[in-house]
Amino acid sequence: MLKIAGAKVFKNDEFVEDDIFIEGDRIVATGDEMGEVIDAKGLLAIPGLVDVHSHGAVGHDFCDGTHESIDAITRYEASRGVTAWCGTTMTFPEEKLAGIMECAAEHVDAPDAAALVGINMEGPFISPEKVGAQNPAYVQQCNAAMFCRLQNASGGKIKLVDIAPEEPGALEFVDEMHDAVRISVAHTCANYDQAAEAFRRGAKHVTHLYNAMPGLHHRKPGVIPAALEAGATPEIIADGVHIHPAMVRLAFSMFGAERMILISDSMEATGMPDGEYSLGGQAVTKNGSHATLHDGTLAGSATDLMGCMKVAATEMGLPLEVAVRAATENPARAIGVFDERGSLDAGKVADVVLLNADLNVAGVILRGKRIR
Repeated sequence: MLKIAGAKVFKNDEFVEDDIFIEGDRIVATGDEMGEVIDAKGLLAIPGLVDVHSHGAVGHDFCDGTHESIDAITRYEASRGVTAWCGTTMTFPEEKLAGIMECAAEHVDAPDAAALVGINMEGPFISPEKVGAQNPAYVQQCNAAMFCRLQNASGGKIKLVDIAPEEPGALEFVDEMHDAVRISVAHTCANYDQAAEAFRRGAKHVTHLYNAMPGLHHRKPGVIPAALEAGATPEIIADGVHIHPAMVRLAFSMFGAERMILISDSMEATGMPDGEYSLGGQAVTKNGSHATLHDGTLAGSATDLMGCMKVAATEMGLPLEVAVRAATENPARAIGVFDERGSLDAGKVADVVLLNADLNVAGVILRGKRIR
């Protein structure tokens, strides 16, 4: 039995003084005083964060397709309080994607590493006009048969797949696959009507809101109002680089605290010194919090999800409770793992993060074991 005593615990969207009891790898409702006690007085206790959109960190990329890279990334994530992680692919040919999926299917989580709870398939079914940092050479139209082959190779791990609704075959893909995987509108030039139709047919998610899509315009409303009206769940990158704080606040005001999802979109430069790195086979320069292609295009983020949550709460004006929910419960619900993760309710996996008054990580309990 492990007891975390004296913390202000995040429960039901607020912080309350309470104790947390852990038996094995699960949170339990009550416990005795016979086991280990962690004195957490003066600290905040939150659920382990759930990052549903991250390419890599510490010099490694999920698309390396190796267990070494997955272990390195997920160990780093766990040390930062991100205890559940979706590896995110880039736009590559099917042959390379299949190898990445097979590696993920075979992967076994290390004891001190975040759980690989899913895969976010960001490419290749995107618009050639909105590739961002994706490689345009490998962009292709939606292909349900190809997706099914990759899903089989992954052992069913693909939780999200991105599409550009305006591209030929995209709406038919939504018709065919919306019950099999959560479909996200992304890297798109879609107008309002095209996006609304994709949501009507079964798309439920939006990849990195505002980025790689038409902006808000009063005569050309685009994807964002269509997603709002359809009840979709939008991801957003709150690293202080991708989106102005006012637009982050606007998104949370529009969509509500129960729908917004904080993501990192982190790439291999995260947790590394400034210098030259790679994303999707393209050269990237990291300079502080900025990661860009050589033409200046933003190339993912150099900030992990804990860093993004802290920026959202301390620099963007979001209430801490709202930021925590957007990094825990909401992403866990979106990818279908909320029965196991995303809150500190009894019966959940015992992933607990302790934060100090400056919102820096003071401790991490991963699957019932303290790793930091």
